[in-house]
Amino acid sequence: MLTAKGAATRQRIVEGMSALVREHGAAATTLDDVRARTTTSKSQIFHYFPGGKEELLLEVARYEADRVLLDQEPYLSALTSWQAWRDWRDQVVRRYREVGVHCPLGVLITELGRKTPAAQALTGQLLEQWQDRLRTGVVSMQEGGHIDPGLDADRIAAWLLAAVQGGVTLLLSTGRVDHLEAALDTSLAMLRGTGVTPRWRDPESDVASMR
Repeated sequence: MLTAKGAATRQRIVEGMSALVREHGAAATTLDDVRARTTTSKSQIFHYFPGGKEELLLEVARYEADRVLLDQEPYLSALTSWQAWRDWRDQVVRRYREVGVHCPLGVLITELGRKTPAAQALTGQLLEQWQDRLRTGVVSMQEGGHIDPGLDADRIAAWLLAAVQGGVTLLLSTGRVDHLEAALDTSLAMLRGTGVTPRWRDPESDVASMR
């Protein structure tokens, strides 16, 4: 078990590596760069990460995976109105506009995710947690009468997550965030189009008022 000082040193290495990946990408970042950025020695780096750069990148990916969800709060956990969904959309776009092509999550999915079972499991866990929170939001909207309750909330959440990740993939390829914006805007517009008459309204009274 690490001492408080050891845990702080380990975390400093992870955060330093994360910052370097954001600035230069994973392939261009070396352990010497990490050592210089974090004022640690190579022996310290290998003490905490015996597997070297690949193990450190995996830990960076874990750190960034947690940040992906945290950066979407407080909106992701409170998708109970169309305004909340719009705020969530804006938060997602803002985050990826800031990180640009050096998104560490992109490293997780495109570089690490194909190499090791641990990385694949980490990617799967992140996407599962993300999809579950979106599903909770969809169910909340269904219960409030804003989305057709007959629709499959799990599939809607998967669709929304795919829209985000598709936009992020194009961002990593082009450096442009407009594909992500278009994917989210179209998805939310289509989802909003599935709305039904709210349960607290009486359809017959609406018809009567039109006569």
